[in-house]
Amino acid sequence: MRGIERLKAVERSTPPMAEALPDLPMNETVMVRLLRIAVVGLGHYFEPVFRDIKLSESAFHVLAILVASENGQASPSELSELVGASRANMTRILDELSRDGLIVRSAESQDGRRLTVAVTTKGRKAIKSAVPRLALPLMQAFSGLTHQEFSKLSELLKKSIVSFDKGSTHLDVVRRNRKSVETTAE
Repeated sequence: MRGIERLKAVERSTPPMAEALPDLPMNETVMVRLLRIAVVGLGHYFEPVFRDIKLSESAFHVLAILVASENGQASPSELSELVGASRANMTRILDELSRDGLIVRSAESQDGRRLTVAVTTKGRKAIKSAVPRLALPLMQAFSGLTHQEFSKLSELLKKSIVSFDKGSTHLDVVRRNRKSVETTAE
């Protein structure tokens, strides 16, 4: 199903959903659905591009972060945070990159239990050759937006991300209070 059909499905299903679930905040629910559709659309759009350059999107981001870092290296946990991948998924990504000779992992000199990931010369070449092949698809992905709309979307997405953090903090407090009440009641 293409994005336009997904949007039509959201439009069709929202009124009956609102009627069936009147206590569900519909604007927020639709926003979540739209964001998920956008993520799926990005995945479908870029999947062939990344397949063509023989890197996954996450592997590309890891290499880009390493190349941009001051000394060409980072810890797996830093990479996990910066790429937005779980630690388990980051391990899989790093295994793939290491197998292909694009990164090396080594123990830190001060603490042998901590790993450092460094980009190799082959990894630098791979990322630099990928950039020209990604530039046009990246620009085309957002070509339906004016410069002002693109800037506003960026601003609103950043604001939403901060809002998710604030909302999550509030939910953590509510959960702790609920558990405390449940424990006291037992």
